[in-house]
Amino acid sequence: MKKTYKYTLLFASALLSVATSCRKALEISPVNTIEQGKALLSSKDVEAALVGSYSALGSRNLYGGRPFLMADFLANTDAIEWYGTYAELTQTINKSLLKTNTFVNNIWADSYSAINDANNVLAAIDKVDATKKNKVEGEAKFIRGSVYFDLVRLFGKAYNDGSPSTNPGVPIVLSPTTNITDGSYVSRANVAAVYAQAIADLTDAEAKLPATNGFFATKFAAAGMLARLYLQMGNYAAAGAAANRVITSGNYNLTSTFISAFPKMPEPGNSGQPADNTKEDVFAIQVRTLTGFNGYNEFYASPTYGGRGDAVISKDWIDLTYSNDDDRINAFYDDGDMFTSKFGNQYGNVPIIRLAEMYLIRAECNVRLAPAAPIGGQTPLQDLAVIRSRAGLTTTTATLIDILTERKLELAFEGFALHDAKRTQTNIGSIPWNANQLVFPIPQIEIDANKNIVQNPGY
Repeated sequence: MKKTYKYTLLFASALLSVATSCRKALEISPVNTIEQGKALLSSKDVEAALVGSYSALGSRNLYGGRPFLMADFLANTDAIEWYGTYAELTQTINKSLLKTNTFVNNIWADSYSAINDANNVLAAIDKVDATKKNKVEGEAKFIRGSVYFDLVRLFGKAYNDGSPSTNPGVPIVLSPTTNITDGSYVSRANVAAVYAQAIADLTDAEAKLPATNGFFATKFAAAGMLARLYLQMGNYAAAGAAANRVITSGNYNLTSTFISAFPKMPEPGNSGQPADNTKEDVFAIQVRTLTGFNGYNEFYASPTYGGRGDAVISKDWIDLTYSNDDDRINAFYDDGDMFTSKFGNQYGNVPIIRLAEMYLIRAECNVRLAPAAPIGGQTPLQDLAVIRSRAGLTTTTATLIDILTERKLELAFEGFALHDAKRTQTNIGSIPWNANQLVFPIPQIEIDANKNIVQNPGY
């Protein structure tokens, strides 16, 4: 990747005052950036860099929401009515992405920026105080492993599409990039290798992270991401076990109502207020009035609630998808058009892993495996009933179709539709589940910069 990364100082203004000493002006080094070897000298430096890694993770082009929104757009057939003017998102809705799509370019670039930030932390991990070392290392590996997982499932073929050991994934970079050399031109690792790297990072993160860590990543956030990853691979025993670790931790509970699992919408005309994580959030990106960005709100919310109002939810789809006695049918609002209430707070945190998803993963894995003793000691019917009872529904059967349908109802517009279609080999309208057009192109700017990068088929 032909890009130079430098560690940006958090305290540039303080250093500036030191630099304005007796030296001649031409002898003063720039102070807005500094080489990693000179910046990460103490535990506090590395801990500050870790906060910067979370900031990169929360970019609108990463876990701020846009990659998940674009995945939903690619999977859309009749739920989302697009009225926006962004050509890049129109391409996504139409399943006709171009290799010059700037939204795709930004997702790639911001993902590797977050990975590089995590690599900077890991390269300086020996500078961290012994009492904090495991936690800091675990958080950095959670960030890196999570981003690699999402990169490979967007820019590579699905794990179950052909051979993951030969299908190209994304480049694996495990050390900080500070200057460009011949070694900077990294080839795409295969899909299986990228999954293996993500598993290694997340497994180590789970082992080293604490059970509680404020709104930062915990061992159960790592377990939750592993559950999602293993499910995507079709490793149901590992996915069910990881989901069970989250459920049985006792750290999380379903909220009393479905909509209260999401940041509260403000009153009309009110710009909204930051909302803390709910008791259901296993991991969420923090959004405040001065920091963070809710990329879902940007397009899924009406202008009254801070959004562009470009992505309207079809009233016909709502009526056909949810029964009248399903409380989730009320998680939409009419502001001239219909919009999802999940992201009606401009300053609301972006939920990444919710406890409800873990129940649905455990239920699906137990159905698929049909073990003599179900994972977690709970039957699929019991797990499914937990989710459906909150929505005001009774549960009498828990077949695979029942559980997959419940994922659609519970997790709508949270970025799951495309990846669920691929892992279950479900066509998207008339488009085959493994069509080239459902995989992101490698950005042309990256192809031009890195002589070792090959483009995806169809582009």
